[in-house]
Amino acid sequence: MVDKPRARKLADRIKVIVAQMLDTRIKDPRLGFVTITDVRVTGDLQNASVFYTVYGNDEERAGTAAALESAKGIIRSEVGKQTGIRLTPSLEFHLDSVPDTAAHLDVALHEAARRDAELAALREKATYAGDADPYKKPAADDEVEAGGSADSDEVAPA
Repeated sequence: MVDKPRARKLADRIKVIVAQMLDTRIKDPRLGFVTITDVRVTGDLQNASVFYTVYGNDEERAGTAAALESAKGIIRSEVGKQTGIRLTPSLEFHLDSVPDTAAHLDVALHEAARRDAELAALREKATYAGDADPYKKPAADDEVEAGGSADSDEVAPA
């Protein structure tokens, strides 16, 4: 049976080790401003997916991806040394799409707020198509007594 808490603990430890390695030991000039956002380890502890974000443009993202790919072996050996497990998981680096998704959602929310404001402005200027109160009301008692006749559809209150 797979020990899921062990996989979570290993993922947290790998996240710390990779972040320290990128900060202190990897001196590749292609490496940009990298943040390790998440690490997911498979249940059998054989593969680890490392998710990262890079501050900058597409060129810096591509350079960082190449630098991480070239430093994968050094990082994996350090993970093996510091974790002390029998089989060191293989590392896969994935560019995290959370910032792009967040930016897309932010644009969508601003667009929705703008449309809501337009609808509110139109609602303030709107008028009724017919009468303001389109429902029929029964004739008042004083109108019937004063000689006014009630319509056939309307019923006087009893």
